[in-house]
Order: sequence, then structure tokens, then C-alpha cells
Amino acid sequence: MMDEFVVVMKNINKEFPGVKALENVNFELRKSEVKALVGENGAGKSTLIKILTGAYTLDSGEIYVFGRKIEKMTPIISEHLGISAVYQNLVLAEHLTVAENILLGQLPTRGGILSKSEMMKRAKKMLDEIGYGDVIDPMTRVGDLSASQQGMVAIARALSRNARIIIFDEPTAVLAAQEVEELFRVIKWLKETGRSIIYISHRLEEIFQLCDTVLVLKDGRVVGEKKVSETNEDELISMMVGRKVQGGIYDPTRKIGEEVLRAENIKNEKLKGCSFSLRSGEIVGVYGLVGSGRTELSRALFGADPIESGELYVLGKKVKNMNPRRSIDRGVSLIPEDRRRQGLALKLSVKLNINLPIYPRIGKMGLLSVSKEKKNAEYYVKVLDIKTPSLNQIVMNLSGGNQQKVVVAKWLASKAKVFIMDEPTNGIDVGAKEEIYQLMNSLAKEGAGILFISSYMPELMAICDRILVMRNGRIVADLPREEFDEEKLLSYAIRENTDAVVS
Repeated sequence: MMDEFVVVMKNINKEFPGVKALENVNFELRKSEVKALVGENGAGKSTLIKILTGAYTLDSGEIYVFGRKIEKMTPIISEHLGISAVYQNLVLAEHLTVAENILLGQLPTRGGILSKSEMMKRAKKMLDEIGYGDVIDPMTRVGDLSASQQGMVAIARALSRNARIIIFDEPTAVLAAQEVEELFRVIKWLKETGRSIIYISHRLEEIFQLCDTVLVLKDGRVVGEKKVSETNEDELISMMVGRKVQGGIYDPTRKIGEEVLRAENIKNEKLKGCSFSLRSGEIVGVYGLVGSGRTELSRALFGADPIESGELYVLGKKVKNMNPRRSIDRGVSLIPEDRRRQGLALKLSVKLNINLPIYPRIGKMGLLSVSKEKKNAEYYVKVLDIKTPSLNQIVMNLSGGNQQKVVVAKWLASKAKVFIMDEPTNGIDVGAKEEIYQLMNSLAKEGAGILFISSYMPELMAICDRILVMRNGRIVADLPREEFDEEKLLSYAIRENTDAVVS
């Protein structure tokens, strides 16, 4: 019976100090199967995958790969067995070329000297296999590629190592709709050529488009396994969180008030003249494809990137030479797309992260008020239900959803009136997403203005009052809620003949 499975994991147990990450987990994967692995942040998905790839050592249990029992899995053994992973945060060397990344660790040499011609030939072959030989130049620096193209380089690298079992961990988190379709095409081709796929995603609609079966984890245990054709989103959500989740729902009771932020023809290296306004109580979405200028707009508004020309008004007052400190003092906050590198001090505690923007306010004459620091952190941990063993827990050890809550907490502590949120729900589970949506509605109801940047149209359409569409560094449309339509949004985002810039 075991011969029909390419991977069998039996009674897997893994414990970290104070946390039982996996408890008697059983997992099986067949040849040419696309199996979804779903669950809330902290459910144990990453731990299970890291055990399979040899990054973690199991405490007890058994692993069989292609019928062979593996006594001790290591990263080297895992790679030799044909197991490879493509992660959301791609582990690529951005300063090296595509060819060098694909063949890293197995670069061809002649007489001890790198053979560039052979390297190019092999890399081109791998790219041809997935249909990207004429799209991606092997000599291009990886850092110059789009997010979707970098993903294809990671897949080509896996194939160069003869991967027969490929793990995709949140691969669509930063991709636009048509880039997701292209990725799905490649994954389906991988299945047709006999590879087996483990697919992890918080976007449940992807599971139903792509996968054959789905295994649900909750609190380190398997709570169910289903054929995708025999289940639905509501059932999976119920299994994952143990309750019915409503999702991001528009709140019509919010009152739209006075203008809190206005940009007039702002320009810099990436922005080509952006104008819009944001009012208190309003949630305004920003949609656009990768490279459209969405993140650059958020950074310019916060003062992280310079504004070369144009005018910016915060709470009715013109602001010159905006920088992050001035933004914080004026009540403007930024939840960046890359929360781990730009939104958090990962090696510091929950308490320190929450208080970072306000340390100048909770002390006198250079002396910190320890009681205010603790009281403030305790308050926001409670308000946002941040799951942490203590205020002194290092932030990098929290789940993705709780890390995101810490980022939000520090801006709540700063008493911000303008929240710029760049992909705030990326990589977090359905339950945590619902909490973020509820928080956005609450903030707006209390008078904050929210600029909500997302590449995921359904959530923008679910919660926003208006949606701005960006393309090539410009705002090309400003759609009110009654005009929301996925085809219309995408049309503005990709069509060159929609150049009527909104002002």
C-alpha cells in the first residue's frame, strides 16, 4: 500500500520550548498529486515542511520517501531524494544572474574554471522546460526580475536538481492575477510530468482551482483530510478556525468626515504625478500590478522615499520635506509590505516593538518610564489579542498573523490618524485576516483614514469605499464602490489606452 505514496510521514511529533508544534501528525502524498496543506498561522504547516526538508529534526515518528525509510532527514539527504521548496520569501541571490542562481552549487567547470557557455546552456534548458526560455534571459541579474519571474527561476532551480517533490509555500502572495494564472499553468505541467506537489496557501479559492486533496492542521494536529471535489470553503474554514468566519465585510455605518491626507501631483523617480485625497472614516484601496508604483507611493507618503515635486497635506496642513519622524509626529503611519524587514525589529521583544514610535513620549529628561512602557504594551496586546507567551517574547518567534498585529499595535500606540497599509494580509491565515479587516473598520469608524494597498482584488472590493488603480507610476482611475468590477480594475491596470490620469 505504501508503494503508491511518494511521501509518508507517520505519527510526527515536534516540540519547542513551551510549544507543542506537531502532535501525532500523519501525512501522505501520492505521485502526480497536488496536495494542499492549510491551517491558521501557528497550526504547524511550516514545521511539518521543515521536517520533510531536513531543516528541523523530528522528536518522534517515521518518514518514508519513495518507499524508503529515512532514519534522519537532513537538507542534503532531502535534496538528494528530490525534495525541493519554493518559498514566499524566495531564497535567491539577487546580485547573481539567473543562470548562476539556477545552477548554484552545481556550476559547470572545465579544468577548475567556470564554463559560462555550459552554464548558459543548462540554465536555458531548465527555463525552456517551464516555458520561460524566451521570456527570461539567463544572464539577467535576478534582482532586476519581477516577483513572478523570480518565482520561475526558483522552480527552474528545483528542476535542475531533479526535484520530484516540490513544495510551494504561499507562492502567490505578491503576484497579480495573470501572474497567478501563469504559475498555475507551470504547476499543472509539473503534475503532468509526474512531479508531486505540496501547496500551502491562505487563499482558499486557489486550493479549489489547483489541488486534488487538502489536509487541514489546527494547533499542531490533523483535523481533517478531504478530496477538494468533496468539500467547500466554509467547511475548510470551520475546520481551520473552529468557527464561522465572515471575512472582510463593508461597514456602511462608517461616517466619512474631513480630509486627513491629500497628495497633489507628487513625483519622484518612480511616481509620475500622483494626486488623490483621503478622508477620516474612509478606506481607500490602491490596486495595481507588480511594478505599478503602489509600494513606492506608500513610501513617498510616509517620507521613506523623497518627493521631488508636488505637494502633500496632512490634517489640512502642508508638509515639506516629509520624513518618517515627521510622519509619526503628524499622525501618519506605514505598515510596509515586507513587515519582517521593514516593519519590525525582529530580534527585539513584543514590548519594545510596540513602544518604538513613542519612546520620546514615555520618558522625561531622557529617562524612560518603565511602568508606562509595560502598561502600554499590555494594553495593545490585550486590545489586538496578540498571542504571545509574554511581553518579552522575541517578535521573530511569533506567527505571521501575530507579527502583523504587533506592527499595527505600534501605530495604534502612536495615536496615528492616517494608516497606510501595504499588503497587510499577505501570508496570514483566514482568521487573522478577518481580525485585520475588523480592525480596519474599527479604526475608520473612530475617525482614522486608511489607504489599503493590495494586489488581491476580492479583499479590496469587500471593504473599500473607493479604489485607486495605478499603472506606470500614475493613478489612472478612482472608482467609487458602486463601480467595483474585477474586469474593470484589471483593464485599467494593464491597458495602455487608459491613460487619462486621475487628478
